[in-house]
Amino acid sequence: MAIYALGDQVPDIHPDAYISAEAVVIGSVTIGPESSVWPGAVLRGDDGLITVGARTSIQDGAVLHTTPFTPTTVGDECVIGHLAHLEGCTVHDGALVGSGSIVLHNAVVESGALVGAGAVVSGGTVVPSAAMALGVPAVIKPDRVTPEMISLGMLSYVERGKRYARELRRLD
Repeated sequence: MAIYALGDQVPDIHPDAYISAEAVVIGSVTIGPESSVWPGAVLRGDDGLITVGARTSIQDGAVLHTTPFTPTTVGDECVIGHLAHLEGCTVHDGALVGSGSIVLHNAVVESGALVGAGAVVSGGTVVPSAAMALGVPAVIKPDRVTPEMISLGMLSYVERGKRYARELRRLD
């Protein structure tokens, strides 16, 4: 695993989290139990704090960064899709940020909300609970998301992280 301290900034990773050997975690990053960080993901807490709650997946190629003024916070039971970029934002419990999407400074994705694949959530935007944010810039579509739409993906990654921790072995 590529896990780095940066001066006195040291990652705090729960022992029940799965971190891929090809992921990079630097500095002030906290990762909760049963969460997973997949190949190519980068969590770079150099300017401020990145917090990832329990049972959350940070999928392949995702980038989480922060600013000196605004932490990046991802709650419990979230799905952060492949190639997503989060910077200086808050994603509340049970939310989904789709593949290739971008969530910027001071944006808030509330519990049970969904940011669609490829969407750009501009700084300061709030995506309300049960809403979808779609497009560039994201347009909010209220009352389109059910908890089941997110929980199935979240649960599959909790189980996948456990399987990888048990069974993954390098062959070269």
